[in-house]
Amino acid sequence: MTDNFLTKLYSNFDRTPNLSIKELFVLMKKEFPDLADKTIHWKINQLKSKGVLSQLGRGIYSLSKKTDYKPELSTNLKRIFNKVKKELPFVNICIWDSRWFNEFMVHQMFKYYIVIETEKDACDSVFNILSDNNKNVFIDPEKEIYNHYIINHEEVIIVKPLFSEAPLLEIEKIKIPSIEKLLIDCLIDKDLFAAQQDELDNIYKSVFEKYFVNINKIKRYARRRYKIEEFENIIEKLNLNNL
Repeated sequence: MTDNFLTKLYSNFDRTPNLSIKELFVLMKKEFPDLADKTIHWKINQLKSKGVLSQLGRGIYSLSKKTDYKPELSTNLKRIFNKVKKELPFVNICIWDSRWFNEFMVHQMFKYYIVIETEKDACDSVFNILSDNNKNVFIDPEKEIYNHYIINHEEVIIVKPLFSEAPLLEIEKIKIPSIEKLLIDCLIDKDLFAAQQDELDNIYKSVFEKYFVNINKIKRYARRRYKIEEFENIIEKLNLNNL
């Protein structure tokens, strides 16, 4: 979808809050005169999947005011990522901060994790690199470790295996999980995401209201992690399909 078309789309929505499928077709035909009707339907569905369009009813759409999710990267997070990348330049890693969830939660967290995920074979190497300058580094901890050790620290670093097909994005040359990955991972690792378990509804609703969520991408990842049914139950319960 071209930036020129999206500019025209936003321009049309400025004049009217809603657009019908007919009006969308007219816009599409002007921008892409050679496209078949079937392809135009596909492009409209693509805009829905990306969160650009919200479907209000049969054949009626509104333009979303959502933005892409781009969390703030702390100086410490950048330092940790760059340290590991310098030592292991060819290893695939991503990093994230549990503080990011405070934006979506009613009850704020006061103990934090910086989580670095990497290839399974590289976990020990990453752990050793980070342990040189940090005391509170844990590698793929089990529930007992969370309950007896990690809970006593205000901030720790956790090293975990990275699922090979996990959706990632890059900000300032630093790889982080996409919002789709974080939402599904909340359903998978209930120890790491223990603080989020009682607020899953708030987290999902807040994310879907504020940010673009790629439905195709999140469902694909959910299927790979065997969480598609649980994900779809949440979507249905919170009526998020129309957000």
